[in-house]
Amino acid sequence: MKTVYLGITGDIIHPGIINIINEGAKLGELTVGLLTDSAIATHKRLPYLTYEQRKNVIENIKGVSHIVPQEDWNYVPNLKKYKPDYIIHGDDWQTNYLSKIRDEVFEVMKEWGGEVVEIPYTHGINSTALSANAKSIGTTPDIRRATLRRLLDAKPIVRIMEAHSGLSGLIVENTEIMKEDGLHAFDGMWSSSLTDSTSKGKPDIEAVDLTTRMQSLTDILECTTKPIIFDGDTGGIPEHFVFTVRTLERNGVSAVIIEDKKGLKKNSLFGTEAKQVLATEEEFCEKISAGKRAQVTKDFMIIARIEEIIAGYTVDEAIKKAFAAVKAGADGVMIHSKNKSGEDIKAFCQKFRAEYKSVPIVLVPTTYNQFTEKELAAWGANIVIYANHMLRASYPAMQKCAEEILKAERSLEVNDLCMPIKQILELIPGTK
Repeated sequence: MKTVYLGITGDIIHPGIINIINEGAKLGELTVGLLTDSAIATHKRLPYLTYEQRKNVIENIKGVSHIVPQEDWNYVPNLKKYKPDYIIHGDDWQTNYLSKIRDEVFEVMKEWGGEVVEIPYTHGINSTALSANAKSIGTTPDIRRATLRRLLDAKPIVRIMEAHSGLSGLIVENTEIMKEDGLHAFDGMWSSSLTDSTSKGKPDIEAVDLTTRMQSLTDILECTTKPIIFDGDTGGIPEHFVFTVRTLERNGVSAVIIEDKKGLKKNSLFGTEAKQVLATEEEFCEKISAGKRAQVTKDFMIIARIEEIIAGYTVDEAIKKAFAAVKAGADGVMIHSKNKSGEDIKAFCQKFRAEYKSVPIVLVPTTYNQFTEKELAAWGANIVIYANHMLRASYPAMQKCAEEILKAERSLEVNDLCMPIKQILELIPGTK
């Protein structure tokens, strides 16, 4: 019997997918190359379903003989491995972003006399629209909470953007651009203590209780689906941190980051003459361990923010604290610096990676922003947080708008500065 290869994501099954499976099965024994999370996530959004869930669906569709993982976005590696008589694909790849891969497929199939069979695209089915409809349904706390760990497994670098309101969360949720290597979008959101306080016109102090922070967080949770990392400041005393962990976990937050400072909060962006007071290893690790004992699911993450470099200590002292935090149960470490060269951060990453190969490293490249995500990933970073840019971008825009109206004594002059209200409302779920 002839062998047939079909590569699919298998996340949203619609009549077009069933049709191409049926056509493939007519040609011979059909092997489905099911793209892994990592193969998909580097070019498109992370699939709603895990690989195992998608596999379970596909293997129960009539006509599928075998399922193999496709670890690459390109079909060529699996084609060389299995050397099928046919590869079957929709003819829409002749003109879309897969056209270059199509050319490679034709060339490689010639090596053993294989044939490329193109099936007419099933009109009336729009996968992008189906995905948008699925997103509009929303998500659950369990699915959202687990997504960050899935992203860390699937992507070389996870891209997180600050959100301080429901509207800014919707912008992070929906903004995307298509580049040569696929779709680029933000993977999740950072609920920042600084931007949350500032957006309310209040100072960035830890005296604000969790209940107040949860009001803004709930606004974001209610209208978005992507994972959220929560800025927990110091976490408070261990007994309070236990409560914070359980509250965030229950609401579907993926991770909390706590820093090893203590005493009155001083924002890291402001320099101090004396070294800031940091928690001892024992104090910090006790809090981390208490939080890990309190959590209910395996999905939730507690990430230790190491402030030694910011506070004027050495990279080696920061490494020592980071190692202790990981041994206490921290699921990852975040390292911070005001040094524009980034050399101390790079040195920290290299030393940390020498000891821990897979524990996530979180970077916040606000001052050393000349480095690209790929460069930071090469240092060993797993998560990059753009920690306050949404708020910082909004302030000058609002300030300029207000000044222009005062100057002109009318709003005509600010038309070009303002997005049409209809376009804003289109972001809001349920408005259309």
